[in-house]
Formats: sequence, structure tokens, C-alpha cells
Amino acid sequence: MSTRQHLKLGEILLKEGLISQEQLVKALDLQKKGSSDAVGTILFKLGHITERELIESLSKQLNVPFVSRDKGLLKPAPDQSLEKLIPEELARKHLILPLTRTGQSLTVAFSDPTDVLLIDNLRKITGLHINRVIAMKGDLEHSIGEFYGEGGMLKSAIEASYLDREIVFAQDSEDKLSLDDIVASAEKGPVIKLTDLMIRQAIKQRASDIHIEPYPNKVTIRFRIDGVLQEIPPPDKSMLLPLISRLKILCKMDIAEKRLPQDGSFRAAIEGRTIDFRVSTIPTVHGEKMVIRILDRSAVSVDLGALGFDERELTLFRKAINRPHGMVLLTGPTGSGKTTTLYAALTDIKSPGINITTIEDPVEYQMVGINQVQVKPSIGLTFASGLRSFLRQDPDVMLVGETRDLETAQICVRAALTGHLVFSTLHTNDAPSAINRLIDIGIEPYFVTSSLLLVIAQRLVRRLCPNCKVPVDIARSKLPESLRDVKTIYGPKGCDACSRTGYSGRRAIIEVMTMNEEIEQLALRKASSTEIMAAAVRGGMVTLEHSGYKKVAIGETSLEEVLRVTMAGW
Repeated sequence: MSTRQHLKLGEILLKEGLISQEQLVKALDLQKKGSSDAVGTILFKLGHITERELIESLSKQLNVPFVSRDKGLLKPAPDQSLEKLIPEELARKHLILPLTRTGQSLTVAFSDPTDVLLIDNLRKITGLHINRVIAMKGDLEHSIGEFYGEGGMLKSAIEASYLDREIVFAQDSEDKLSLDDIVASAEKGPVIKLTDLMIRQAIKQRASDIHIEPYPNKVTIRFRIDGVLQEIPPPDKSMLLPLISRLKILCKMDIAEKRLPQDGSFRAAIEGRTIDFRVSTIPTVHGEKMVIRILDRSAVSVDLGALGFDERELTLFRKAINRPHGMVLLTGPTGSGKTTTLYAALTDIKSPGINITTIEDPVEYQMVGINQVQVKPSIGLTFASGLRSFLRQDPDVMLVGETRDLETAQICVRAALTGHLVFSTLHTNDAPSAINRLIDIGIEPYFVTSSLLLVIAQRLVRRLCPNCKVPVDIARSKLPESLRDVKTIYGPKGCDACSRTGYSGRRAIIEVMTMNEEIEQLALRKASSTEIMAAAVRGGMVTLEHSGYKKVAIGETSLEEVLRVTMAGW
């Protein structure tokens, strides 16, 4: 028997040159101080070794073969009914995967091959001798999903041959398909199951949108997770038409219309939560593209304190939203969390003594105790026409989903000047630019200064995964000045918990500009946004970049993420 397996893991890592003696001593010291983790796990968490190096070293220590996805070794043998030997629930719970059966032996991949209790249970459940191999957790999670039908749901559905072969989607034959054939294929059980699985996977991965995109020889499906699109295993091109048609049926869209954009929605109860889906299609040269916006109210924080405001910023915001009249603006690009912040503000001030009315396009989340109106331009219900009616409804607070034209802006300003509190959004890059934008729309400067209370610019940055974030080595000279004295700056690494991205969830970075005398004087003489920005900073405003740097300093996000979102490095 090799003496290698008698070596401790730390000694193997030292012999392989993967760690230094000092790093090993530090890990052992942490273990002595009460850490429940094994030495290898501590070294991994400290960023001294990768997960692969840890697992390969464990393989050598335990004399258990190492298998990985990239070498094609973590793929169960077909036609052996292995899923019946080890149920999906058991495989997911313990991160194990049956690979092959030979006679009375079953080879199983483990994330922890030292779990003798689990091995004994598997022996009893299967009635077979268990041969152990070891694999990385991320590889196992992915392969388990593919084998049992969730992670690789699209490939699995295609391999099941659920489509009739005579219905082939191709650019030159698309118009020849009968409507009856399209409906029939969309209503097939496997297509329905595939649609459900796709939606469930998107929700499980905290996706905000699903993009279904046609190209000449393929279909691409991407999920937007934490603001970034990530591609998932795609289906065959022949699947596009029934998949799109199935979703159109759910939305009560016209499935025969493929030349014009369409919008629709549907609602589903999933795992005890009611989730709304907004669906949009556009015709492209290769077929219809569909985007599904997932609106999960349970995933949205309506607590102002949980949005990422600093104490000073939160105090300023709360002071403004509790004023009896005036205008509060949220600025930022689409998807920057403006609506969520406004909903949180309404929740904060909502009471039986206040009449709150909103006009939105669309109404993303329905809120009890607040009168919400959906814009419908097709019947003449626009922001401007709705607002004119609002003023006859005795409102105390009005929320306008977006100020996009002169008429809407004028009504908002007049309402703010006549005893109403008005919330709205603008598309500008920063808070000071909101003043210039209102003036450019056509609002007189003296109306802007008289009505505007506060402007917030907002972006969303991805939060570093707390399970795998690691210290990064950046030359102090390359850091922003406010970060040069920070002892440790963290960056992403990637682990099973964050799907190898290094990030999990998002937080707001915020720029809060309150009106003061200097800013009002600049607005009256139509000064540039640069001049207004300088005055706001002198008045105590923290810019978006510096708000982001504060979160870098406390290890909540990475410097590269702040630079990506604010473009401060450009």
C-alpha cells in the first residue's frame, strides 16, 4: 500500500508545491482556534488553493479516483436505469451521482467520499457494493441537474423526441405550417413540461428576465441574473415555434401574428408564491424573439432600510418623502431599481390618512392600500391624461411611473406646487442632470427650483458571494484615492453557492442631491450639469462612484463591479 495515502492533506499540498509552510501553519492555527472546517477547506476559503487542487489532493490522500466534467468522466452510463437506484432527492441532498453499474458494483461520484454513513445507506438502498470516486461540488451539481432533468432540461426535452418530425421550423417553410399544427404542437405534454421547467429554473436561479432568441441555425436561451445575461443549454431550432406558441397561448396573444411586436402577461403559482410574467415579442430576420420579465413580489424588498442607503442618505430621503408637497425624482437607466425604491418609499409613508395614487407603465407589483392605474395609450389613457384625472381624485401623494414629455412634466410640477407630493422617474446619468433634463423638456427654471425637493440617482451593483469572495492584490497607485487606505479589498472567485459567478444578489449605490440655495441659483441661470454637480458635492452629496467605493471598502462588492456599473474607469 502506498505511503501517499498515509500523508495528511496539508503535507500532500506542501509536497505538490500548492501551499507554503506559512500558509499551512496559519490554517492549522485557525483550526485550533475553533474552526470546524478541515484544513483543506480552510486553505480553500483563504484563497490559497482552488477547489480543483483541493479535490485532486484529497483524491491522492484517500486513493479515490478523481473525475471531472471537462474530461467527460462525470456522465452516467445510459440505459442502466441508474436514476431508479439512487433517487433524485437523495442525489441532490448529498451531492452524489451514480455513474455506472458493473455486476454487483455501483460506481458513485461523491463530493465527500469519507461519509461512511452515507456509503452504508447507499449499500442498503441499492443492494450493491459502492465504488467511490470524488468530484468537485460545482461539477456534481451541474451533472446531477443534467441527469435528473433540471439543469439540462432543454437538451433532455429534445432528446426525448417530443416533436412530430413533419413539423419542422425553418425560415422558408414557416408560413406553410397550418395554425392547427402550430396549436397542436404547442399543446403537447412535453412542450408544456419544457415551458414549466424553463420557468422554474429561471426562478430558482433568481433570474429577472428570460430571453429566447432565434438565429440561422440555432436558438439561444439566456437568463438575466443579477443584471447580467447568462446563457443556458439551448434547444434545437425546431423547438422555437412550439415554445413561442405555448407562451403566446398562456398570454392570450395572437399566435398566428408573427410580423408585428406583441405584448402580454400571465400569472403562475410556483412553490407557494404568486409570480407575474410580462411577455414581449418582436419579429427578427430569423424568427420571433421573446423576452419574459419575471416579477416575483416576494423577491423585492419594500423596506427602505434594506435597499443600501447610508444613514445620512436615508435620513435625507425620509425627510423629503414626508414633506406635504414638492417633487422627488429617481434617475437612472432601465433596470436600476428605481421602481423598487419608489415602492419602498410609498410603503414607508402609507397610512389610512393619506390618499396615494399611482400611474404606471406597467404596474409591476400590486400594493394594498394604494390606488394603482395602468397606462393604456391605445384607449387614450396616457400619463398626462391620467394625471389630469388624478387631480380631481383628491390625492395627497402621486407616483408617476416616468416623466417623458413636457405635458406630463408640467402637470407634475403644477401638482407639486399646489399642495401635492409627487414621485417620478427620469432617465439621466446622475442626479444633477435631472435639473437640466427638466429644463430641456420645457419646464421654466423657476418652476424647477420651486417644486423640486430631492433627486436620487441609482444603480445596482452585484454583491460578492459571502462564501467565496477572496482578497485581491491591486497596486495602491491604481486604486481610487478613497480606497488607498483600505486594508483588504475583495474580489469574486466563484463557488457552488453562486453558480461559479462570484456574485450573489445586488445592492443599490445611490447619489442623493438635495436642493440648496447655490444649486437653485445655478438652475435659474441654466448652468451646466457639471457646475451643478460641483455645487452638490460641496453641499455634501456623495457621488455614485464614491457610494460604490464605500461598498468596496466594506467588502460588499468588487471594485471592477463598481467601475462596470458607473463607468468611472472610462
